[in-house]
Amino acid sequence: MTHPTRRRAVVTGASAGIGAEFARQLATRGCDLVLTARREDRLQTFAAELHTRHGSDVQVIADDLADPAAPARIAAAATAGGRAIDILINNAGYGVPGRYDKVDWPTHARFMQVLVTAPLQLCHLVLPAMRERGYGRIINVASLAGLVPTTPGNTLYGPAKAFLMRVSQALATENRAHGIHVCALCPGFTRSEFHDVSQARGLVSKLPGWMWSQADDVVRQGLDAVERGRVVCVPGRANRAIKLLMDLLPDRVGLDMVARRAKHFRVNR
Repeated sequence: MTHPTRRRAVVTGASAGIGAEFARQLATRGCDLVLTARREDRLQTFAAELHTRHGSDVQVIADDLADPAAPARIAAAATAGGRAIDILINNAGYGVPGRYDKVDWPTHARFMQVLVTAPLQLCHLVLPAMRERGYGRIINVASLAGLVPTTPGNTLYGPAKAFLMRVSQALATENRAHGIHVCALCPGFTRSEFHDVSQARGLVSKLPGWMWSQADDVVRQGLDAVERGRVVCVPGRANRAIKLLMDLLPDRVGLDMVARRAKHFRVNR
């Protein structure tokens, strides 16, 4: 049973990568969990591991956020019986490789549903109860890609993450007085399964080591940032330096620079 004094966190995309690391660190911090992703077998195995190691009560909800009805189903299942959601980690995401016009529209539409519409709807569903209780933490996993000029290939990824970051800023401002902290976590290249899904592993594996972060570092910095009330968190000194450089450069120069480098980490054909 869920202990009444323990916080309860929903983590989307929890079966691997940054999402799984969020679940581990939240469990270590004494949270009960709701894990959601498409792969139920992996979620069940992971849930058992977390319960054994940390004593966390873990609920598994297998669903696909590409389905417009999924956020409402997830929220309803997570709050059944009057259970609270204290923390929401909107982490689920992926990249669509290739040139924009070469990818069919249903693929783009599913991508935008998962990366933009679903996290917005989950925020909308959990915020009223958070405001009523006077406590809430929301981390929207955005990306450094949303803070620098957009690259060719994976065309919608950077814009989607930029939108998510801006929404996080607005939600943070609207809800701060109600005990709710909202943070956009903007990591750069992070070692996970993400680049396998986006078919860019062969490219990004050639990038220098200083450009990479470890998932545990990214998650720890994100959790600490939201607790302190930081609205945008860019983990890693190298990533912060890249952001600063792009902020200082004229837009045309920054766009040209990123476009020239894109062939090293984006599939554009």
